[in-house]
Amino acid sequence: MARRTLPILKNLTHRPTPAHFLPKPDPNTRSVTYMPRPGDGAPRPVTLIPGDGIGPLVTNAVEQVMEAMHAPVYFERYDVHGDLKRVPAEVIESIRKNKVCLKGGLKTPMGGGVSSLNVQLRKELDLYASLVNCFNLPGLPTRHENVDIVVIRENTEGEYAGLEHEVVPGVVESLKVITKFCSERIAKYAFEYAYLNNRKKVTAVHKANIMKLADGLFLESCREVAKKYPSINYNEIIVDNCCMQLVSKPEQFDVMVTPNLYGNLVANTAAGIAGGTGVMPGGNVGADHAVFEQGASAGNVGNEKLWEQKKANPVALLLSSAMMLRHLQFPSFADRLETAVKRVISEGKYRTKDLGGVSSTQEVVDAVIANLD
Repeated sequence: MARRTLPILKNLTHRPTPAHFLPKPDPNTRSVTYMPRPGDGAPRPVTLIPGDGIGPLVTNAVEQVMEAMHAPVYFERYDVHGDLKRVPAEVIESIRKNKVCLKGGLKTPMGGGVSSLNVQLRKELDLYASLVNCFNLPGLPTRHENVDIVVIRENTEGEYAGLEHEVVPGVVESLKVITKFCSERIAKYAFEYAYLNNRKKVTAVHKANIMKLADGLFLESCREVAKKYPSINYNEIIVDNCCMQLVSKPEQFDVMVTPNLYGNLVANTAAGIAGGTGVMPGGNVGADHAVFEQGASAGNVGNEKLWEQKKANPVALLLSSAMMLRHLQFPSFADRLETAVKRVISEGKYRTKDLGGVSSTQEVVDAVIANLD
């Protein structure tokens, strides 16, 4: 059953802030303020799915930070695990009602005919666009600089359609489904995102040289949408060349729009280049609902060792929750959270093992809370 937690909303107090590598924003330079509508400060319910593996650790980190900064959100918690056959109906109903969900990873069993609950959620709620933001964090050394890539991935069809059957013993047929409708709407979302976020280029990733009809239809849809956005540069790249270019010159990419499977591969590759899956935020969005989660989860969901040692990296989900706060139109809270996380990373004193440190999840959380303005 759902368990609701409501942080007590009280006057925010400012404590002395130590010196930081990242300068504090000067309120005197703010020329135009955010003007909320009456009632915008009312607490908003958010469905919370802690999930499997490190999920409970990192979702608890978000809960602690939200409470510490008195964010106007409260959580309806549901314990869902990846070995279930279906997402419980009450969980779907909660997300439909609240419109927003924060979730940890749900582990998908390998083989055995058990479908992914992550894919079920996307299809049930028509969360057709996956967005992963892969960027350099100040103070975190990586092989490449000036990386700021947004991977927008079609989320509901392609190889993830789940249309597989055994034709005869020893022969399995798996169908890849590409439709004009889904291709057009993901292309529209990618260009709209670029337009609204002052991005300069959209790159379509494909394999139309081999899958001429399926990926050809995807490219045709992207080209049609691109004509409506003449101020945004548009180009195309074959997926295998794309992977090579990502690891050699990632700074050339801006917004990337992809079919389902390619997007998963590209997002995890870009995340590894920019600092690792533990620091990349992301989410899934449709016309009516949004689910925020770690942007690239390769290898982390089922890492029981990280869970036992309590050393999972909470940064990715903390940044995803900042995305969620902006989605809920709480921009100042999102800015405070994102600034605090970046300060902790920049200072370098509290980092988990994947970032070259030895800190526990709780130590990182405490550091973020201490850096909240």
